[in-house]
Amino acid sequence: MTRRTPYVAALRIYEPLSAFEPADRLLWEEAFPIYSTVEDEQTRAMQRLIAPTFFASAADGAHILDYEDVRYVSPWSTATRSWAAYDNFTDSMPSSVTKYFFTPAIEELITSGADYIDNKVPHILTETWMIPPRWFSLFAPEERMRGSDSNGAFSIARAKIANAKTRCNFTHEAVVNAFGEGGIEEEIQDLHDWMDMFHPKSLVELDYGGLADYLNIALAEVGGIEADSSIEDIHESLAGLAANDGATAGVGYERLITRWRKVAAFEQAS
Repeated sequence: MTRRTPYVAALRIYEPLSAFEPADRLLWEEAFPIYSTVEDEQTRAMQRLIAPTFFASAADGAHILDYEDVRYVSPWSTATRSWAAYDNFTDSMPSSVTKYFFTPAIEELITSGADYIDNKVPHILTETWMIPPRWFSLFAPEERMRGSDSNGAFSIARAKIANAKTRCNFTHEAVVNAFGEGGIEEEIQDLHDWMDMFHPKSLVELDYGGLADYLNIALAEVGGIEADSSIEDIHESLAGLAANDGATAGVGYERLITRWRKVAAFEQAS
């Protein structure tokens, strides 16, 4: 596997170029394809681990997509995502413990410019070693592309944001009707609220990233990445919930979770 971070999957929002400030539009019109590659983003992330950089002022990049004669851009939002990850991590445990994970210098690099970063919305969400089931619910099977290239196996699903939000609403309603309000329902609502902050003509993309390689190995005996039915499984489960058919809902969800447990198991083996 040649990917720098082979254990990361991403959910991205691509906004039309017209949604950005003039200076950014000019940059991303002329910079393509320099800032378009996943490899470039991952390489810079590894470089920052070796030589930390002041995030808020560092030059950043973007993923760029030309679709139906329109240019779409998904900025990396490195400073915003780094701050959010740091904030979530430090909130998850006592301050007496977190000090052992961050030196004062690293903490200053991440938190400097927090007032500027705090009102920014990241275009990219990432997960390691798994993909949240709610992410699959945003897409239809026919919106999925998969196969192999020079980096290995890949699986990418891409939907218009209006369609993704409609599916997210259906997912939220099905979960609330079946289980009531709670943690799962809140996560689905947060996902919808996140999408609602972007241009109504945006695109939403689910990229398995390096997890496609692990899934390809896990499913080798049944056809590899081409045998993945995660999108179909989550929609089967949601249809069961909507119809008050717990058996159908359980079958689809169990297939999905069983498949991704096999991928997660690679974390322990690595």
